[in-house]
Amino acid sequence: MSNKNKNGGLVYSTNRNLELKPVNNTPIQSLPANQQNLKIYLDRLGGGKLVTRVSGFIGNESDLEALGKLLKQKCGVGGSVKNEEILLQGDHREKVLKLLMDANYKAKKAGG
Repeated sequence: MSNKNKNGGLVYSTNRNLELKPVNNTPIQSLPANQQNLKIYLDRLGGGKLVTRVSGFIGNESDLEALGKLLKQKCGVGGSVKNEEILLQGDHREKVLKLLMDANYKAKKAGG
């Protein structure tokens, strides 16, 4: 039995013969905006609340956080960055698509 923290590092293990391997901690380089292939979804969470979800970002966490912050500010809504996705409260697909296209990202609406 073992538990891992969110960074993939081992926290606890009952295996006495466990051999730890070195972890490659090189930072991930973000792709340029024009090479990103972002998809914009509309999801419905429990309780019927709508959430705009942006996925497909390839790069480091700080760049994703910065993009999420920009989108939240421009849309004037709350949201978060979780599991390599940007979540915005409400249906803002059209506005997010325009903002991403203006910032040179390749983006499209996906889902239904």
